[in-house]
Amino acid sequence: MEKIGIIAKPFGFDIQKIAGDLLHWLKKKNKKVFLGQEIALHLKENAALFNSPLIPQEMDLLIVLGGDGTLLSAARLIEGHHVPILGVNLGGLGFLTEITIEDLYPTLENIFQKKYSVDERIMLKTSVTRQGKKIAQSHVLNDVIINKGTLAKMIKLEIYSDGQFLSALRGDGLIAATPTGSTAYSLSAGGPIIHPSIDAIILTPICPHTLTQRPIVIPSKMKVEIVLKSKEEGAMVTFDGQVGFSLRLEDQIHIETNDAKTELIRSPGLSYFEVLRNKLHWGEGKNR
Repeated sequence: MEKIGIIAKPFGFDIQKIAGDLLHWLKKKNKKVFLGQEIALHLKENAALFNSPLIPQEMDLLIVLGGDGTLLSAARLIEGHHVPILGVNLGGLGFLTEITIEDLYPTLENIFQKKYSVDERIMLKTSVTRQGKKIAQSHVLNDVIINKGTLAKMIKLEIYSDGQFLSALRGDGLIAATPTGSTAYSLSAGGPIIHPSIDAIILTPICPHTLTQRPIVIPSKMKVEIVLKSKEEGAMVTFDGQVGFSLRLEDQIHIETNDAKTELIRSPGLSYFEVLRNKLHWGEGKNR
């Protein structure tokens, strides 16, 4: 691996210092380093040590310094290109950014010696159609969320799978999540935890009016269509919780699995179930 990209949200002195130290370390390893625009602006005094611009498809490795939100942005940036991502947790929970700052350099040493493993995570591609015209689209690693907005009343949705009517929903909204996103908003709304190796889409209602409305897991090969049936203004669709778009009556949200997958470098010696226990305190303790 010769071309290394670094993406970080440069908020706070620590992140800028960590990124600067990493830049110098990589240059000593004779790596060609590319910085994302935000962090590059804060490290301009080291401009001779890095290259610009960062072109995702040309990278051999992308290092993400920050939290899960920064990694989600990076995954959308890379979409469609086989570039492994190393997520380094400088945020809060850091469920996707597994690597600690203490493990960063030993992990990079292993990566450069080709001693690492990769998790392939499915992504969803989604689009919004209004009166037959596509007006928005995005790729997501975590989830697509349709919700009622700040002031709107309950929204009404019709949900179809592969053209077949699945359900009508009245409530605060609906989450369409990947297995990666199953531990995010979907989990808070009562959805199941799905192992990331399983190709599936989770449909989780948000505060449904009818308590019999429960989450459902469908095969990833199925295509989902959600139609807004509410006249009230305010309904929104958001992609990975970062990009939002206003919806109108009869707007259609189309969701299907993307052909390309996101490649996440795994933390050495840390299984998915250990991550669950460490981050979510899931199933802690053993029966004695």
